[in-house]
Amino acid sequence: MSEQKKVYVGMSADLIHPGHLNILEHAASLGEVTVGLLTDRAIASYKRLPHLTYDQRRAVVASLRWVHDVVPQETLDYVDNLRLHRPDIVVHGDDWQTGVQRKTRQRVIDALAEWGGELVEPAYTEGISSTQLHQALKQVGTTPNVRLSRLRRLLDSKDIVRILEAHSGLTGLLVESSTARRGDVTVEFDGMWSSSLTDSTARGKPDIEAVDISARLQTINEIFEVTTKPLIFDGDTGGKPEHFAFTVRSLERLGVSAVIVEDKEGLKRNSLFGTDVEQTQSSIEDFSFRLRTGKEAQITEDFMVIARIESLILGKGVKDALDRAEAYLEAGADGIMIHSREKTPDEVYEFAEGFASFRGDSPLVAVPSSYHTVTESELADHGFNVVIYANHMMRAAYPHMAETARSILEHGRTTEVEPQLSSIKDALAIIPENFA
Repeated sequence: MSEQKKVYVGMSADLIHPGHLNILEHAASLGEVTVGLLTDRAIASYKRLPHLTYDQRRAVVASLRWVHDVVPQETLDYVDNLRLHRPDIVVHGDDWQTGVQRKTRQRVIDALAEWGGELVEPAYTEGISSTQLHQALKQVGTTPNVRLSRLRRLLDSKDIVRILEAHSGLTGLLVESSTARRGDVTVEFDGMWSSSLTDSTARGKPDIEAVDISARLQTINEIFEVTTKPLIFDGDTGGKPEHFAFTVRSLERLGVSAVIVEDKEGLKRNSLFGTDVEQTQSSIEDFSFRLRTGKEAQITEDFMVIARIESLILGKGVKDALDRAEAYLEAGADGIMIHSREKTPDEVYEFAEGFASFRGDSPLVAVPSSYHTVTESELADHGFNVVIYANHMMRAAYPHMAETARSILEHGRTTEVEPQLSSIKDALAIIPENFA
């Protein structure tokens, strides 16, 4: 008997549907099938992180009767895997002949030509939409454990994780659904930030920890009822160690992925006031004890306690910030957020350079509210893993609401502001269930 031909099929296989089965069945009719299963990092490079982990997806694909072997495909580009395995045939649906994958297709054709391989393209299975399936899955929702673990998966899969502030169910929906195109790639926010500043401001209260933890947890509940993405919680100072332990357990139970707590004590004042108001930084020993108490209180391995360092805000310099960062990691912090109110990122870049010498795989978080000209890719290049846009939804809403109120008072009608308002239909469309 002649040796079977080697057939390669690249897949993400997050949601297996009849289209996938048709491709695999066709591939098996041509020879022995190896599936190049895209890793989480490969998928996250061009679209949303898959719902299932790589190991979960691998177990599903390996169990299909047409599949002989499953190997990781580390990039969207096939070429490295093709040169490694040198298949006789690559099978892919004909839907990639146009659109963003056409360049990937051409590279496959060029690679196969090196050893006389062949590309086979069965017709795309009509009536199947991965986008619609993902949308339906979002409508089903998520569980606390799945949501909680998602941040660590994102950190493992992306060069930089993109987080936007949300302070209500509506703003959470916007973080959940907003997308844009950057070249050939669709980008979206990876998760949400529950800011004490915006949560307080939405209630008309000062940003001095006047809103208690129970009220803030209610806001998170409202956001979680209508979203599936992970959330990082602004824990302010964390309060007394025993209070911080309670906060950690409460957040973890809800499915929050991480808390960021700042190394200050006493009456909380917003950091961007810097030394213009009295602010007291905790001693390294006291804050390290607070961090250890929080870490000891958590139950899962996925929850993260991230230490926020205020040394640059308070004018104590990069060396003080680095000394604190090293101590906080030794105390059990899962990552570091370095804060600055400078208009340029120079000092946070200097911090990041020093941090690299002892950080290990600990994530580094930036909040570029002041140095807002810096791009995500620039932050990633300097070693940052997370960027938080910490208050922009609230800051965007306030001036428009204030102008609308002023105009109505001035003109005694709403005609003048109508061009700046969404239509009633568009406003209702924000909530899909309005049209269910």
